[in-house]
Amino acid sequence: MSRIDANSVNPPKTAPPEAPQGGREPLPVSPVQPVMLSLEERFRFRCHKGIPCFNKCCENTDILLTPYDVVRLKKRLDLSSRELIDRYTRDCELDAHGTPGLKLGHKEGSRACVFLGADGCSVYEERPAACRYYALGMMSMRRKGSSADEDSYFVVKEDHCLGHLEPHEQTVGEYRREQGLEPYDEANREWRRIILKKRSTGPAVGRPSQRSFELFFLASYDIDGFRAFVASEGFQQVFDLEPSYYMTLLSDEEELLRFAFRYQRQVLYGENTIPLKKGSVAERAQRYKEKLAERAAQSDEERAKRQDDLYDSLLDP
Repeated sequence: MSRIDANSVNPPKTAPPEAPQGGREPLPVSPVQPVMLSLEERFRFRCHKGIPCFNKCCENTDILLTPYDVVRLKKRLDLSSRELIDRYTRDCELDAHGTPGLKLGHKEGSRACVFLGADGCSVYEERPAACRYYALGMMSMRRKGSSADEDSYFVVKEDHCLGHLEPHEQTVGEYRREQGLEPYDEANREWRRIILKKRSTGPAVGRPSQRSFELFFLASYDIDGFRAFVASEGFQQVFDLEPSYYMTLLSDEEELLRFAFRYQRQVLYGENTIPLKKGSVAERAQRYKEKLAERAAQSDEERAKRQDDLYDSLLDP
């Protein structure tokens, strides 16, 4: 069975404790209860402002961001995707190959969430999916021979959290609806499948190229950069999109994000769902060959000029 590691999809909000200095490191204690829940199963939890531990989970965070998180946050803060990334996130790696990802940033000198204010979360209405899920986690799995992903849920219990003692029960489905998770999960489903497919291929395919990393990051997190790419002359020369749909991509970020995932699956995995213009690939290949020949000729001229300059210097008295 292939799966996306639960901690890479909706991890516990708080970071693991620092390793002790000196001596052997103790075995880690996982906050994840190893019982998988369905949408209909019930669990006990409630968080509210009156609870003594309110905001404790936000003071020591390790929150992986999804592409849809970035789209929602940039809209809320009226920033470009690059501005949001530069100001409020930190880089991470999603796997052993070094696939680039983003985590929510920390306040300077601490591990507190960069958006934690005196009254709680300053972007609460647009908080990331991992924050909405807490104290649940979600894991996507694909059974061998199946083309469909299966979602499972589990409870995350951390020592500081008193919400598990509250006399309030709900089903997983009720909690997801209450937390506004359905649009987040729907928007990120294809992205999770891309990661799942990448991991299921295993290490035999070798480390991905730097170019593929750049493409993955652009089409996952830098939605404004990806829009500029879609608006470019080169893109229009290759892809054959219906004009009204093309204009929608340039104006609707959520639709553009869905298209970005299609584009990744086509370019990275050969799943051809975006039509190409006739002859466009051959024309681009020919132009690429011409550019390579031009560069090679320029390099020969530069080498010849350097050699001539050397001869002239040797002949000078």
